[in-house]
Amino acid sequence: MSSLLLVSFILCSVPISTALESEVDDETPFAYVEGTGKGPKKWGQIDPHWQVCDSGEMQSPIDLLDRRVEASPNLGKLHRDYKPALASVKNRGHDIEVIWKGDAGKININGTNYKLEQCHWHSPSEHTFNGSRYELELHMVHFSSKREIAVVGITYKYGRPDHFLSRLLHHITYVNKEERDLGVVNPGDIKFGSRKYYRYIGSLTVPPCTEGVVWTIVKKVRTVSREQVKALRDAVHDGYERNARPNQPLYGRAVYMYNPSKNGA
Repeated sequence: MSSLLLVSFILCSVPISTALESEVDDETPFAYVEGTGKGPKKWGQIDPHWQVCDSGEMQSPIDLLDRRVEASPNLGKLHRDYKPALASVKNRGHDIEVIWKGDAGKININGTNYKLEQCHWHSPSEHTFNGSRYELELHMVHFSSKREIAVVGITYKYGRPDHFLSRLLHHITYVNKEERDLGVVNPGDIKFGSRKYYRYIGSLTVPPCTEGVVWTIVKKVRTVSREQVKALRDAVHDGYERNARPNQPLYGRAVYMYNPSKNGA
């Protein structure tokens, strides 16, 4: 089977019903610290609707190990069409979330449009590269008209401040669960820095760990300042400063990488 047909089969054969549930909004029932009875190893036992956190074989995050990755130029460039829209910021306790109220644009994957609805941060990064974990990971969460989920992940190491976070830092410091209006926010200010990306089918990384999520991880690691990471950690509730789920088994899943330079694109 050709790479293009294989990718299409994988993306189209994921049951739609598995990718419809959003992330839990209240962190109280779960934790990131093992030994609390609510840590990642216990998530599947806390709520009957979360059993897939334990039993699933398409869970995220994963380690993006070079020897497992298959080059697939047929994936093509990630088509982004973002635009400024009204937004708010919310402290969900376990993370900080920016929610777009208006039409913030979309991405197109395999002929399906996914509208951008929110983004949030995990520190340290959840996905790893050959075992290396970075300081921060941003997740841009998109939904299709059928409420299927596609997430774009961007990782960051310490260095120069991130432009998008710089605009939000004051609001992040003072926000709580009552949402804080941000005015118009342009998701185009979130810089990818590279057309290279990884693609695989996984899950949400917090309960209910819904599977069937189309993941796109930008290959380039961008920079964020120590002060920005500290602000994100200080803002969340005690015990959630390090809000990264451990890597999950791959269970034979295919992981692809799009590299335009190797295809003359």
